[in-house]
Amino acid sequence: MLVSVNGGGLTGQSGAIRHGISRALLKANPELRGELKKAGFLTRDPRMKERKKYGLKAARRAPQFSKR
Repeated sequence: MLVSVNGGGLTGQSGAIRHGISRALLKANPELRGELKKAGFLTRDPRMKERKKYGLKAARRAPQFSKR
């Protein structure tokens, strides 16, 4: 089996591959749905990069504060 993924890190890519293979298995054999769902292979990881906000250096990182 040849799989190509781009973006993210090793864990994210392996999770995406696992999700894709699970969906392909489900399409080939719908009877596997219960087992795959119980194992959590059909649930997509919804976490995404938080956007950078104006006035900040990053999504949550504020500029350095100086008392004087």
